[in-house]
Amino acid sequence: MDIFSIIVRAIVLVTTIPVHEAAHAYVADKLGDPTARYQGRLTLNPMAHFDLVGSLALILTGIGWAKPVPINPNNFDDRKKGMAISAAAGPISNLILATISLAIAKMLSHIGLAFGTNVVISTLFTIFATMCQINISLAIFNLLPFPPFDGSRIFNYILPDKFYFKVMEYEQYIFIGLFFVLVTGILDLPLGILTSMVFSVIDKITVFVDIIARMFLI
Repeated sequence: MDIFSIIVRAIVLVTTIPVHEAAHAYVADKLGDPTARYQGRLTLNPMAHFDLVGSLALILTGIGWAKPVPINPNNFDDRKKGMAISAAAGPISNLILATISLAIAKMLSHIGLAFGTNVVISTLFTIFATMCQINISLAIFNLLPFPPFDGSRIFNYILPDKFYFKVMEYEQYIFIGLFFVLVTGILDLPLGILTSMVFSVIDKITVFVDIIARMFLI
Protein backbone atom coordinates (compact mmCIF):
# COMPACT_ATOMS: atom_id res chain seq x y z
CA MET A 1 0.00 0.00 0.00
CA ASP A 2 1.36 3.44 -0.92
CA ILE A 3 1.63 6.44 1.40
CA PHE A 4 -1.24 8.25 -0.32
CA SER A 5 -3.65 5.36 0.35
CA ILE A 6 -2.61 5.28 4.01
CA ILE A 7 -3.21 9.03 4.34
CA VAL A 8 -6.63 8.73 2.71
CA ARG A 9 -7.65 5.91 5.05
CA ALA A 10 -6.37 7.88 8.03
CA ILE A 11 -8.62 10.77 6.98
CA VAL A 12 -11.53 8.38 6.69
CA LEU A 13 -10.67 6.97 10.12
CA VAL A 14 -11.02 10.31 11.91
CA THR A 15 -14.31 11.10 10.16
CA THR A 16 -16.08 7.75 9.96
CA ILE A 17 -15.39 5.96 13.25
CA PRO A 18 -16.45 8.91 15.47
CA VAL A 19 -19.78 9.22 13.64
CA HIS A 20 -20.47 5.49 14.04
CA GLU A 21 -19.70 5.47 17.75
CA ALA A 22 -21.41 8.79 18.49
CA ALA A 23 -24.53 7.45 16.77
CA HIS A 24 -24.61 4.52 19.22
CA ALA A 25 -24.16 6.92 22.14
CA TYR A 26 -26.75 9.43 20.91
CA VAL A 27 -29.51 6.88 20.31
CA ALA A 28 -28.83 5.07 23.59
CA ASP A 29 -28.99 8.40 25.41
CA LYS A 30 -32.31 9.26 23.73
CA LEU A 31 -33.69 5.87 24.72
CA GLY A 32 -32.88 6.48 28.37
CA ASP A 33 -29.32 5.27 28.92
CA PRO A 34 -26.91 8.18 29.65
CA THR A 35 -23.91 5.90 30.32
CA ALA A 36 -22.04 6.82 27.13
CA ARG A 37 -22.77 10.52 27.63
CA TYR A 38 -21.43 10.42 31.19
CA GLN A 39 -18.25 8.75 29.92
CA GLY A 40 -17.65 11.38 27.24
CA ARG A 41 -18.58 9.21 24.26
CA LEU A 42 -21.37 11.43 22.94
CA THR A 43 -18.88 13.35 20.82
CA LEU A 44 -17.32 13.43 17.35
CA ASN A 45 -13.85 13.83 18.85
CA PRO A 46 -11.88 10.87 17.38
CA MET A 47 -9.70 10.56 20.48
CA ALA A 48 -12.73 9.71 22.62
CA HIS A 49 -13.31 6.59 20.52
CA PHE A 50 -9.72 5.74 19.55
CA ASP A 51 -8.55 2.12 19.64
CA LEU A 52 -4.97 1.60 18.47
CA VAL A 53 -5.35 -1.90 17.01
CA GLY A 54 -8.71 -1.14 15.42
CA SER A 55 -7.38 2.07 13.89
CA LEU A 56 -4.34 0.33 12.41
CA ALA A 57 -6.58 -2.42 11.03
CA LEU A 58 -8.79 0.15 9.28
CA ILE A 59 -5.81 1.94 7.75
CA LEU A 60 -4.18 -1.30 6.57
CA THR A 61 -7.23 -3.33 5.57
CA GLY A 62 -10.16 -0.93 5.27
CA ILE A 63 -11.98 -2.63 8.17
CA GLY A 64 -11.46 -1.50 11.74
CA TRP A 65 -13.14 -0.69 15.03
CA ALA A 66 -13.14 1.71 17.95
CA LYS A 67 -13.57 1.35 21.68
CA PRO A 68 -17.02 -0.13 22.33
CA VAL A 69 -19.57 2.44 23.44
CA PRO A 70 -20.66 1.58 27.01
CA ILE A 71 -24.40 0.84 27.13
CA ASN A 72 -26.32 -0.30 30.19
CA PRO A 73 -29.42 -2.15 28.97
CA ASN A 74 -30.98 -1.92 32.43
CA ASN A 75 -31.68 1.76 31.71
CA PHE A 76 -33.97 0.90 28.79
CA ASP A 77 -37.69 0.31 29.24
CA ASP A 78 -37.26 -2.72 26.97
CA ARG A 79 -33.70 -3.99 27.30
CA LYS A 80 -33.53 -6.07 24.11
CA LYS A 81 -35.33 -3.46 22.01
CA GLY A 82 -33.15 -0.66 23.37
CA MET A 83 -29.98 -2.62 22.61
CA ALA A 84 -31.20 -3.46 19.10
CA ILE A 85 -32.10 0.13 18.20
CA SER A 86 -28.92 1.66 19.65
CA ALA A 87 -26.85 -1.03 17.88
CA ALA A 88 -28.54 -0.34 14.53
CA ALA A 89 -27.66 3.35 14.80
CA GLY A 90 -23.98 2.67 14.01
CA PRO A 91 -24.39 0.83 10.68
CA ILE A 92 -27.18 3.21 9.64
CA SER A 93 -24.84 6.16 10.20
CA ASN A 94 -22.26 4.41 7.98
CA LEU A 95 -24.80 3.98 5.18
CA ILE A 96 -25.79 7.65 5.44
CA LEU A 97 -22.13 8.68 5.28
CA ALA A 98 -21.59 6.35 2.30
CA THR A 99 -24.48 7.97 0.46
CA ILE A 100 -23.25 11.51 1.16
CA SER A 101 -19.69 10.53 0.21
CA LEU A 102 -20.74 8.97 -3.10
CA ALA A 103 -22.85 12.02 -3.96
CA ILE A 104 -19.84 14.29 -3.39
CA ALA A 105 -17.52 11.94 -5.30
CA LYS A 106 -19.92 11.93 -8.26
CA MET A 107 -20.10 15.73 -8.28
CA LEU A 108 -16.31 15.98 -8.19
CA SER A 109 -16.11 13.51 -11.08
CA HIS A 110 -18.53 15.59 -13.17
CA ILE A 111 -16.65 18.80 -12.34
CA GLY A 112 -13.42 17.15 -13.46
CA LEU A 113 -15.02 16.05 -16.74
CA ALA A 114 -16.44 19.51 -17.38
CA PHE A 115 -13.48 21.69 -16.42
CA GLY A 116 -10.53 19.32 -16.39
CA THR A 117 -9.14 17.26 -13.55
CA ASN A 118 -6.42 18.70 -11.33
CA VAL A 119 -4.61 17.47 -8.25
CA VAL A 120 -7.15 18.96 -5.83
CA ILE A 121 -10.18 17.45 -7.56
CA SER A 122 -8.45 14.11 -8.01
CA THR A 123 -7.40 13.97 -4.35
CA LEU A 124 -10.83 14.94 -3.05
CA PHE A 125 -12.48 12.41 -5.35
CA THR A 126 -10.24 9.64 -4.01
CA ILE A 127 -10.98 10.62 -0.41
CA PHE A 128 -14.76 10.62 -0.83
CA ALA A 129 -14.80 7.50 -3.01
CA THR A 130 -12.72 5.69 -0.39
CA MET A 131 -14.97 7.01 2.36
CA CYS A 132 -17.98 5.58 0.52
CA GLN A 133 -16.36 2.17 0.11
CA ILE A 134 -15.14 1.93 3.71
CA ASN A 135 -18.47 3.05 5.15
CA ILE A 136 -20.30 0.38 3.16
CA SER A 137 -17.81 -2.24 4.33
CA LEU A 138 -18.13 -1.13 7.95
CA ALA A 139 -21.93 -1.19 7.77
CA ILE A 140 -22.00 -4.72 6.36
CA PHE A 141 -19.26 -5.95 8.68
CA ASN A 142 -21.06 -4.59 11.74
CA LEU A 143 -24.36 -6.10 10.67
CA LEU A 144 -22.97 -9.64 10.89
CA PRO A 145 -25.28 -11.43 13.36
CA PHE A 146 -22.45 -12.56 15.63
CA PRO A 147 -21.13 -11.05 18.89
CA PRO A 148 -19.71 -8.52 19.43
CA PHE A 149 -20.90 -6.91 16.17
CA ASP A 150 -23.92 -4.63 16.11
CA GLY A 151 -25.85 -7.18 14.07
CA SER A 152 -25.87 -9.60 17.00
CA ARG A 153 -27.77 -7.07 19.13
CA ILE A 154 -30.29 -6.59 16.34
CA PHE A 155 -30.63 -10.33 15.70
CA ASN A 156 -30.94 -11.10 19.40
CA TYR A 157 -34.04 -8.90 19.56
CA ILE A 158 -36.02 -11.72 17.96
CA LEU A 159 -34.41 -14.48 20.03
CA PRO A 160 -36.17 -15.91 23.11
CA ASP A 161 -34.61 -14.64 26.34
CA LYS A 162 -32.98 -17.97 27.21
CA PHE A 163 -31.09 -18.01 23.90
CA TYR A 164 -30.31 -14.30 24.12
CA PHE A 165 -28.58 -14.60 27.50
CA LYS A 166 -26.80 -17.78 26.40
CA VAL A 167 -25.35 -15.94 23.41
CA MET A 168 -24.22 -13.10 25.66
CA GLU A 169 -22.59 -15.63 28.01
CA TYR A 170 -20.45 -17.09 25.21
CA GLU A 171 -19.92 -13.83 23.30
CA GLN A 172 -16.13 -13.90 23.74
CA TYR A 173 -15.77 -17.43 22.39
CA ILE A 174 -18.11 -16.79 19.47
CA PHE A 175 -15.99 -13.79 18.47
CA ILE A 176 -12.78 -15.86 18.57
CA GLY A 177 -14.37 -18.46 16.30
CA LEU A 178 -15.64 -15.80 13.90
CA PHE A 179 -12.21 -14.18 13.83
CA PHE A 180 -10.64 -17.39 12.56
CA VAL A 181 -13.40 -17.73 9.95
CA LEU A 182 -12.67 -14.21 8.73
CA VAL A 183 -8.92 -14.89 8.60
CA THR A 184 -9.49 -17.90 6.33
CA GLY A 185 -11.33 -15.68 3.84
CA ILE A 186 -14.39 -17.92 3.75
CA LEU A 187 -16.67 -14.90 4.03
CA ASP A 188 -14.84 -12.77 1.44
CA LEU A 189 -17.10 -13.77 -1.44
CA PRO A 190 -20.48 -13.28 0.30
CA LEU A 191 -19.31 -10.04 1.91
CA GLY A 192 -18.06 -8.84 -1.47
CA ILE A 193 -21.43 -9.62 -3.07
CA LEU A 194 -23.26 -7.76 -0.31
CA THR A 195 -20.94 -4.78 -0.70
CA SER A 196 -21.65 -4.62 -4.44
CA MET A 197 -25.39 -4.86 -3.83
CA VAL A 198 -25.37 -2.05 -1.28
CA PHE A 199 -23.22 0.11 -3.55
CA SER A 200 -25.71 -0.42 -6.39
CA VAL A 201 -28.55 0.78 -4.18
CA ILE A 202 -26.61 3.86 -3.07
CA ASP A 203 -25.61 4.52 -6.67
CA LYS A 204 -29.30 4.60 -7.60
CA ILE A 205 -30.14 6.83 -4.63
CA THR A 206 -27.52 9.37 -5.71
CA VAL A 207 -28.51 9.35 -9.39
CA PHE A 208 -29.92 12.83 -8.85
CA VAL A 209 -26.33 14.11 -8.77
CA ASP A 210 -25.73 12.76 -12.27
CA ILE A 211 -28.96 14.34 -13.52
CA ILE A 212 -28.15 17.76 -12.05
CA ALA A 213 -24.57 17.61 -13.32
CA ARG A 214 -25.69 16.83 -16.85
CA MET A 215 -28.12 19.76 -16.74
CA PHE A 216 -25.63 22.37 -15.57
CA LEU A 217 -22.10 21.10 -16.28
CA ILE A 218 -22.33 19.33 -19.62
